[in-house]
Amino acid sequence: MNGQNGYCSDRRYFLKFVAMVAGICWFPPVSLRAAGGTLIRKRIPSTGELVPVIGMGTSRTFDVPDDSEAITSLGDVLELFFRHGGTLIDSSPMYGSAEQVIGQLLQSVKRQNTLFAATKVWTHGKESGIQQMERSRQLWGIDRFDLMQIHNLRDWQVHLETLKEMKRQGRIRYLGITTSHGRSHAELESVLQQHPFDFVQLSYNIENREAERVLLPLALERGVAVIVNRPFARGSLFHKTKGKPLPSWVQEIGCQSWGQFFLKYAVSHPAVTCAIPATSKTSHMLDNMAAGYGLLPDRAMRLRMEAHFSAL
Repeated sequence: MNGQNGYCSDRRYFLKFVAMVAGICWFPPVSLRAAGGTLIRKRIPSTGELVPVIGMGTSRTFDVPDDSEAITSLGDVLELFFRHGGTLIDSSPMYGSAEQVIGQLLQSVKRQNTLFAATKVWTHGKESGIQQMERSRQLWGIDRFDLMQIHNLRDWQVHLETLKEMKRQGRIRYLGITTSHGRSHAELESVLQQHPFDFVQLSYNIENREAERVLLPLALERGVAVIVNRPFARGSLFHKTKGKPLPSWVQEIGCQSWGQFFLKYAVSHPAVTCAIPATSKTSHMLDNMAAGYGLLPDRAMRLRMEAHFSAL
């Protein structure tokens, strides 16, 4: 869900104008609407709450301790995210200094939208988990997390009981579980069948559609919101499309770049609630956010997108 090197040439169709503008340019939301319509939101099944289909991940990109130049640049990225309708930010104690950097930037960036704060517990043991989650809350500088997720199923039986109690007490609003590994799909399937979760996070993109086999239908059946990580397969999708023209027919859904092609495909699955691409570049953030405007492909167009990508 990271790996931004080499994206510029592949996303130039949408970003050519952006590249001509010095530094950081605050495009009003109308610029994205003009490119592709209105902001797209989906419902969280357990409550009906609406969230934008494009969120933001922080793995690797926000792990920049003591790098003032990088942190300043990330502040521009974060402000663009909020300015163009973004709400859901996902992180984890696993991501180095990411939570610290998020907390630092949240104190200074302009936020026109409500923050949907999502992080994870990634440790063994009940007390260690409680301490880690409290540390994360302090680092973010918020009163509570909207979503707390058990990262990569680590000690999930123990943490699930803690999260249930935290939710009952109003200390979190939603509880979830994640994996980024295909080898864990069978275990995750069993967990989702036996226990009530508000969210599940997993890897899904136009090249890696393994989740379509069991996990996405199960999430739909069980009423579990789905957050998609690695929607660009850590950048490998762009290697395949490098130098290839975007098919003209995707303009029907307001799609103007390969990045938007991949994001619109991922979030258009009926079970998917949102995707969380990560970036440290303002131009890429604008491109990502534009994918959350306009229309999403229907089943017929999704099949056409799959066929076109497979033929490249």
